Amino acid sequence: MEHYQLLKIAHSLPAVLLVLGVLAHVLMLWKAARSGDAAVLQRKLARTRSISLPVLGLLALSLPVSGWLLVDGAGWSLGQTWLLASSVLFGLLVVCGLLLGGRLKAWQALGEAPASSGLLRVTAAYAGLSLLLLLVILGLMGAKPA
Repeated sequence: MEHYQLLKIAHSLPAVLLVLGVLAHVLMLWKAARSGDAAVLQRKLARTRSISLPVLGLLALSLPVSGWLLVDGAGWSLGQTWLLASSVLFGLLVVCGLLLGGRLKAWQALGEAPASSGLLRVTAAYAGLSLLLLLVILGLMGAKPA
């Protein structure tokens, strides 16, 4: 049973780090955009795109692997509603994350605070949707049958 508990920790830790990482970057970029300093914003965008997005992507991609190991270890069927719903939501999360990466690239290429365009709103919407999807998936994982 210790093996199963270790798998639960190995599955829960990246999920929590992913939520906290997305939330931290949303707040960091929002604060940099509101400051009006284009140089600070460009540094934050470059750091987010070159370091943070790949790390957050690896964390996200570890979740299906550790989740499958948990389901297999517990002997659950993959056809359960909460598993199917979380899998579909995870697919949407991946698509939303890729779109968010594209918006961040466009924002960085713009070279200034996108206050005049709708780019900030679209980027914030993708980030908010990603965070919402993560929280719903975590809710489904926490509300699973015992």
